[in-house]
Amino acid sequence: MVSTAPEPPAVTERTVVSGTAALAVFERGTAHADRPTIVMAHGWPDSSAVWDLVADRLAGRFHVVTFDARGIGRSTGASGHRPYAVERMADDIDAVIAAVSPDRPVHLVGHDWGGVQGWEYVGNPDRAPRVSSFTVASGPCLDHLGRSVRNRLRRPTPSNLAGVAAQALKSSYVLALHVPVLSTLPWRLGGARLFRRWLRATEGLPVDSGSPAPTLAQDAVNGVWLYRSNILRRLARPRERRTDLPVLLVVATEDRYVTPRLADDIVQWAPNLRRVDLVAGHWAPRTEPEALAQLIAGHVDTVELQAAPS
Repeated sequence: MVSTAPEPPAVTERTVVSGTAALAVFERGTAHADRPTIVMAHGWPDSSAVWDLVADRLAGRFHVVTFDARGIGRSTGASGHRPYAVERMADDIDAVIAAVSPDRPVHLVGHDWGGVQGWEYVGNPDRAPRVSSFTVASGPCLDHLGRSVRNRLRRPTPSNLAGVAAQALKSSYVLALHVPVLSTLPWRLGGARLFRRWLRATEGLPVDSGSPAPTLAQDAVNGVWLYRSNILRRLARPRERRTDLPVLLVVATEDRYVTPRLADDIVQWAPNLRRVDLVAGHWAPRTEPEALAQLIAGHVDTVELQAAPS
């Protein structure tokens, strides 16, 4: 079990250098034999603060690590598209894992783009041994998505076409993020305030909830490169990305941006997968932190128990 009303645990901060980025890394608790390490990656336009409510609940039993992605929050990052390719973002996860748990595999958790980066990491056979399990919410693998769309279009049944159309509609904003200048101009002209109101109206997030962070406007501008650097490139040439790791797939049934149908095909690339449907919107780490913390803890406990000597 995890705490339902935790006192905020002590948080320590360190800097981890990864290529062109200096990453702000936040730790709750310390790693030792009976405290597995959980590393949590966030999405766009969030910072590591999106995980605070979940991390606080897990910190009583685990060594919990969150970090600001490059160019986000307290982390630095180079400008332009190359530093924001998913391959470089996976390098950042690798650098964090090496710093916080050099001698023991970690349990990786990702939300939104943090999930996309997590799939990139665990799909690399050279890096998968550094992870014991993967939990992902609202963060599809771009290669899985590209292959799934192709497979559905090759079999254009009404159901397959409806699935592709549903996700295309939810992802229509992605096209706008590829337009130079116009994609970032709203954020530079006060869009952060409107976005906070949007989250309050559609997701129920209080304006002063602590996430999005005060750096939201600049975080959103920098994070646009995630879309420009990866979406079209990976969908046009999807790779075969497999993992045999234990994967917990948390499907937010009320997600406005990621349709639950995206989860239907993933098992062919992640055969050791368990799916759990959670009645929640896209920002489940903020709206359903207790439920998400329980799911993560249960998944970690199961994997640790299976790996323990008889």
